[in-house]
Amino acid sequence: MRSRSTNRSGIVIRRRVTPAGDIIVTLLTPQGKVKAIARGGVRGPLASRLNLFHHVGVQVYQTPQADLATVQQAVLEGALPRLAEPGRYAFAHLMAELADALFQEGEFSEQAFELFAGALRGISHQPDPEWVALVMSYKLLGLAGFVQQTARCARCGAPHPEHPDPLGGQLLCWACASLPAYPQASLDFLRNVVRRSVRVSMEAPVPGDERPALWQALERFVTVQVGNVQSWRQLVPQAAAVST
Repeated sequence: MRSRSTNRSGIVIRRRVTPAGDIIVTLLTPQGKVKAIARGGVRGPLASRLNLFHHVGVQVYQTPQADLATVQQAVLEGALPRLAEPGRYAFAHLMAELADALFQEGEFSEQAFELFAGALRGISHQPDPEWVALVMSYKLLGLAGFVQQTARCARCGAPHPEHPDPLGGQLLCWACASLPAYPQASLDFLRNVVRRSVRVSMEAPVPGDERPALWQALERFVTVQVGNVQSWRQLVPQAAAVST
């Protein structure tokens, strides 16, 4: 088999520096995730280009024996400096972790790439980055095929559930529930966010005091359906406040 060199354009969703000074990055591209290593990257020009959330064009080279492709070149195609702000970084980081958990290497998904890129732009530019992250997290889940059961109780199947499921992050009927019902705005969001357009959801934000419960439901649903997102409570303080 011959060695191969390919070009990809994507967003850095994970970055790790090894003790040897190499940079291991994961990119989300329209062709799926790509994991590669920039050898000696921290001492060269690639260090500033392969930063988290940067949109880069890379040339990668891989032999059949190698576990990781090698980054030969990287060109910065776009950056969102405001994502470094404390009030925005946590939500952008959460989106990156979620995308990394949801989508696999080599899995073609141009729609996932566009949705994730739109999420980062919204978190960077919108005055309410928390709401952007909440909406787009549910949209990414829906795109990946993980949709909450909202039409029927997650335990007994009764119609029109309105109460939080403290274990699975879905909805329960009054007979199965131990917690008060969601307020109407939160119920409307949970029932419709996946099928509504992003624009419509953004125009009807849930009040801030109702969002911690939605974050908690999202965390539990993701943990059960997808797996643990490692630094959830550090990334989203609102969720931590509800959980404690």
